[in-house]
Amino acid sequence: MKGLRKFIDKIKPQFEKGGRFEKLHSTFEAFETFLFVPNTVTKKGSHIRDAMDMKRTMAIVVLAMVPPLLFGIWNVGYQHYLANAMQPDFWPMVWYGFLKVFPIIVVSYVTGLAIEFAFAQSRGHEVNEGFLVSGMLIPLVMPPDVPLWMVAVATAFAVIIGKEVFGGTGMNILNPALTARAFLFFAYPRHMSGDDVWIAGMPDQLPDGVTGATPLGEALAGKTEGMAHIMEPGYVWDMFWGGIPGSIGETSVIAILLGAIVLLITGIGSWRIMLSVLVGSISMGLIFNAIGATPYMQVPFWQHLIMGGFAFGLVYMATDPVTASQTQRGKYIYGFLIGFIAILIRVFNPGYPEGMMLAILLMNVFAPLIDYYVLEGNIKKRLKRVNHAVESAK
Repeated sequence: MKGLRKFIDKIKPQFEKGGRFEKLHSTFEAFETFLFVPNTVTKKGSHIRDAMDMKRTMAIVVLAMVPPLLFGIWNVGYQHYLANAMQPDFWPMVWYGFLKVFPIIVVSYVTGLAIEFAFAQSRGHEVNEGFLVSGMLIPLVMPPDVPLWMVAVATAFAVIIGKEVFGGTGMNILNPALTARAFLFFAYPRHMSGDDVWIAGMPDQLPDGVTGATPLGEALAGKTEGMAHIMEPGYVWDMFWGGIPGSIGETSVIAILLGAIVLLITGIGSWRIMLSVLVGSISMGLIFNAIGATPYMQVPFWQHLIMGGFAFGLVYMATDPVTASQTQRGKYIYGFLIGFIAILIRVFNPGYPEGMMLAILLMNVFAPLIDYYVLEGNIKKRLKRVNHAVESAK
């Protein structure tokens, strides 16, 4: 590392003002601060000095996504060979999954970072580090068979429309990864829904007993036999450990829980939001269980927590510090409404049973309003206490 530090220090003057590559200062600074902690500190005011800058925070979030990423790579290969009635060893499945997933990750990062760097250079600003996380989240919420050009288009849309038009990282009101997924779902629904997209290289004719349907896809059909299937103990266990068709990083609740532990221990993920999302979804699930008018309403409330992208959205999307509520009380309200609305959309929307994405995006829009009323309420309480104290003094 000392050799790398010396090399960077040697070429650094070329990228500073008056240097040969002055116009590429933002790009150079992004690579330098990614490799080493910046040696600049705040000169005014009282601040806590800490080596944990934004890039290190984002790196921890990426680290927390490694368990669902690794499991997703294996599961892509596993579902492919299962659909073709083959039983290969562990490593062939991993290799097949890697060949499918890695290009999606590369396209996501190359497209997103190229746009981020271009905007930073044109504005003369530092390169925002937020895409370190978004660039990994986007592949994890995609089907394994999604065309690469669609990943590029969706990533470009998410970065430009979802972030840069608002001013870049820290200013966006919508989660970029969910913006990319929503764009693909509404622009190219055939590639984001149905049974064919969840298994990479799925043949036209599957062997008997093999299906490419996700649990939510089976539930969407509204058939009694389909509902009975997803409530079988063996299939419930499959949904928990993740050996089912689905988006690359969303199938394994166990892997997602490992990531949640990392985020909670490091204090990066908000436990208030995670807890309130659970409470909101359980509340809505219990209400539907009490009504029981349709087969989907009869799905046990706890089973909604392990179906679809609920767990992934709870851990990695709802807790996004930029697009979530900032106040402590607001986080409880924000999370509760996400869980409540997600289950509501699942049960009542026949065209899109995976309601977590829409619920989070909806509450992203209302998060500032929630914080506004929480702050207004606090101000009124304090004014009331002050007025009461003044009246008492008289």
